Amino acid sequence: MYVAGATGYTGREVVRECVAQGLETIAHVRPDSPSLASWRERFEGLGARVDSTAWELDAMKATLEQLQPGMVFALLGTTRARARRDLGSAVAENYEAVDYGLSILLLEAAVACGSKPRFAYLSAMGAGGRPMNAYMDVRKRVEAAIRGSELPYLIARPGFITGPDRDERRTGERVAARVSDGLLRVLGAKRLERRLASLTGGQLARAMVRLAMAASEPAVIAETGELRDAAG
Repeated sequence: MYVAGATGYTGREVVRECVAQGLETIAHVRPDSPSLASWRERFEGLGARVDSTAWELDAMKATLEQLQPGMVFALLGTTRARARRDLGSAVAENYEAVDYGLSILLLEAAVACGSKPRFAYLSAMGAGGRPMNAYMDVRKRVEAAIRGSELPYLIARPGFITGPDRDERRTGERVAARVSDGLLRVLGAKRLERRLASLTGGQLARAMVRLAMAASEPAVIAETGELRDAAG
């Protein structure tokens, strides 16, 4: 298993879940990360290996050709706050560079590596419809590229991903998730709650790993309800 985006909220849980399932797991941490040493210690403590290949197409192709992974997890993304900090107000540009650009680079490297790994992509609820903003537009285009590749794939489309263990201060998202979850419970809308209620990083990771491992079909798209069921 090759996990790109391993240091994110869902990514670190995917690494943990893969190791728990007894799978050889390689967690990618970008080489210029100021926390590379601490992430290496953390992931190796779990039983995973750490790779710090640069985000360059030739370099990533060479790494995946050497590793021959059975699955590649693409859990890449930036936050609106980080995008504003890094590029001023040009949030869309950062989504394009990170959420789209790095995901496509990883997809191209996975296609070229020769092992035909299942490509497990973390998308978002609503990405299959008409994109309403830059975030959704990027995910819709990445999904299209994955479907057009030669690889078997899992596309996960969760709604809110949040929980008390989340490091980033995504206050607006957390509040929105709590309000939405609360309304669904008050209304007693069990079907809607299954489809729309938030997932924690741990739940989403369990679902993605289990679905990726168990999939008998080459193409799997899992919405929130399917992800919740798979998480158990």
